[in-house]
Amino acid sequence: MNRQETEQLIQEVLQVYPEATGKQRAKHLMANDPTLEKSNKCIVANKKALPGVMTARGCAYAGAKGVVWGPIKDVVNISHGPVGCGQFSRAGRRNYVTGHSGVNVFADMNFTSDFQEKDVVFGGDKKLAKMIAEIDTLFPLAKGVTVQSECPIGLIGDDIEAVAKKSAKDIGKPVVPVRCEGFRGVSQSLGHHVANDSLRDWVLHNRDDDNSFESTPYDVAITGDYNIGGDAWSSRVLLEEMGLRVIAQWSGDGSIPEMQTTRHAKLNLLHCYRSMNYISRHLEEKYGIPYLEYNFFGPTQIAASLRKIAAFFDSTIQENAERVIARHQPMQDAIIAKYRPRLEGKRVMLFVGGLRPRHVIGAYEDLGMEIIGAGYEFAHNDDYDRTFKELQDGALIYDDATSFELESFVERLKPDLIGSGIKEKYVFHKMGIPFRQMHSWDYSGPYHGYDGFAIFARDMDMTINNPCWKKLQAPWKRAGAEALKSAA
Repeated sequence: MNRQETEQLIQEVLQVYPEATGKQRAKHLMANDPTLEKSNKCIVANKKALPGVMTARGCAYAGAKGVVWGPIKDVVNISHGPVGCGQFSRAGRRNYVTGHSGVNVFADMNFTSDFQEKDVVFGGDKKLAKMIAEIDTLFPLAKGVTVQSECPIGLIGDDIEAVAKKSAKDIGKPVVPVRCEGFRGVSQSLGHHVANDSLRDWVLHNRDDDNSFESTPYDVAITGDYNIGGDAWSSRVLLEEMGLRVIAQWSGDGSIPEMQTTRHAKLNLLHCYRSMNYISRHLEEKYGIPYLEYNFFGPTQIAASLRKIAAFFDSTIQENAERVIARHQPMQDAIIAKYRPRLEGKRVMLFVGGLRPRHVIGAYEDLGMEIIGAGYEFAHNDDYDRTFKELQDGALIYDDATSFELESFVERLKPDLIGSGIKEKYVFHKMGIPFRQMHSWDYSGPYHGYDGFAIFARDMDMTINNPCWKKLQAPWKRAGAEALKSAA
């Protein structure tokens, strides 16, 4: 569609809203213009969702514990509050780690203070202190403890910072208070920021006086890769193949000692800008480590990123990068030759978190697919600044799309594939539309790197060309649906 047709589509969908709501939601929808440099005058982002509409966003706790802190393998994360938040955020994102669960890794375990009514009335500080002491006794190889505060903690005013300071002295390890109560901010994005700040204030500087680490000119850190399905591992091998040494990995399969070693890196490689740009700026300001955004989705973007990374180093690394690209190119050509004829021209709509709606575009285009719509759940305007140039002219852009909007756009645009999250998955399955869960790769992966592209291409083909979709019909389209609706 061209821009005029997309704008017309937006107006048609907005007509169902009350006038005030329609005006507010109109600010979050637009037709893409690749020539734009700044988005702040054409789309509104990072604002509170309107009451009464269904949003796909998560909360600050989800951003802090579920995204940033959760994948760090050698830390015990206490979900401080009622049991539900910790249980529902445990091991759901498939952040792979190496080690032995319950011995030296704890990412797949749920630790909760299990708040009850009496704790809300009398406070939970004593209970928290006792819990931290018990954790240190039961799990002596844990390198630290975090206190991920849930909503009741902020409401009753418990002083988790005081408990953390005292407990850290008692056990001789970092105890990190993370003020990520779910009611704070507008989405999980604030949780990312809070978690970054807690790493800055309570962890990173603890070994600044230790100069025993032997650095090299080729030391790099990977930041903002959560190793979903093994993504960080498939990225790391490429960097090591071109002669770089990865000394820290944040935060998938990461550890406290690695994070404290990051200050020795010569370059910080930033994958998820939205969730880790805060700490990357701090590393640059305090330690003088520049950061570079990279994209390892699809062979075109991988090659461009490898060359961009190599350009920071000497000719040896640059020559190595070309050799890496050349070595993997035949395999990538074979993958494209196999899957592109089956996927050419297929139209895709994306609605994911704060990075992938732009990062995965190149991988789809390598397979001959077309992105007709893309949007973010919790993006900021600088995310849209980075998105305009990646999308085709006139593509539909939607920020914090409501359930109604997303379903309406899908009904009108009729994409061949939707890439979104678990909240949307089963609605579109019932509509008979091929769908990939793009938060955690639908139990597949990795999708990063050259190895990941082979899996990505297979999964897209397996999803779109599965014959089951022709046999599905939405319940509301079946015979007798009108009679049932009337009876209801």
